[in-house]
Amino acid sequence: MEDFFNSIETQYKAQLPFVVYRKPRESQVKAQLQQTDDLSFVKDFTETGFVFAPFDDSEDSVIFPLDKAKVIAVNYDVPQVESKILSSGSLSSEAQEFHVNLVNKGIKAINTGAFKKVVLSRQESVKLNGSNPISIFKNLLNNYNLAFVYCWYHPKVGLWLGATPETLMKIDGNSFSIMALAGTKEYQGTLDVDWGEKEQLEQKIVTDFIVENLNPLVDSFNISEIETVKAGNLLHLKTMISARLKTSSTIKQLIYALHPTPAVCGYPKLLAKEFILLNENYNRAYYTGFLGELNVKTAIAPRTSKRNIENRAYTISKKSTQLYVNLRCMQLKDSNAIIYIGGGITTNSNPESEWEETVSKSIVIKKVL
Repeated sequence: MEDFFNSIETQYKAQLPFVVYRKPRESQVKAQLQQTDDLSFVKDFTETGFVFAPFDDSEDSVIFPLDKAKVIAVNYDVPQVESKILSSGSLSSEAQEFHVNLVNKGIKAINTGAFKKVVLSRQESVKLNGSNPISIFKNLLNNYNLAFVYCWYHPKVGLWLGATPETLMKIDGNSFSIMALAGTKEYQGTLDVDWGEKEQLEQKIVTDFIVENLNPLVDSFNISEIETVKAGNLLHLKTMISARLKTSSTIKQLIYALHPTPAVCGYPKLLAKEFILLNENYNRAYYTGFLGELNVKTAIAPRTSKRNIENRAYTISKKSTQLYVNLRCMQLKDSNAIIYIGGGITTNSNPESEWEETVSKSIVIKKVL
């Protein structure tokens, strides 16, 4: 295992691009080590590799092409770690005032009919005392087994880490599934909680948006019941939506019919996005973008029965795309960790409560520093 992480350290010191990641509920950690410092962009989402996309869908998505990289993997056993309880630390009254005013402005826009929901966020800078990105990545692995955990670096773009609880989509052949995740409560030892009208409306907006926007691209839908799920010290409402792509539909059409979803942007999408870009007062960059494997071949063992044992020797190779929304993330820059946090705003939102929600979310990510 040490050889695996030493290879990544060597790559980082050589200022060569890499991504190292673990999928939810898996033990294998994979790394893609690019052999040059070339910066490649996605053209039409038929490429194969690891994609890293910004929030603003008018900007280019970066890809580490698989044919230009060395791929290594290791099984990582999570050690027993004590759960840390952190305070939020000292946050400036100016930051709180700005965010509360921003939320008030969003609620007023909703009440005047500009849009039904908007997701408003902020960034928070934490001074690092010599923390190494690989050690932070290991802390993420140790604390967030149910999340997609990653460390991504390109010398011409920057260094990002995160542990996101939200899948954007998984595509295997013509079949795909999408997660609608919205609403937030602090975890108090049970998943059996009462969700308010505000959180239920957030979840409904996200689910309805996905169905409405994908309808022209798919043959049929299957929508799960809403369930409560835990991510770190927070709870969210989750719905899974699965469907089959029409043969005439493309992955690019599928992605941009959704991204950015109401879970990270708002609804209607274009009006909410315009409000965010005008009013948040900072550049989200890759926060609330998406990342993951694009068109990577995976081997799928066929189902077998006692009558058909000989089929066990064969596997089916399929192209698989697994993309995750870049939440619970940070950028390391100039000896600081820049943490990104936000929340969904509807007509029922309370500005002070929305501020407190961002504080709770920041604690989730600060515990690994």
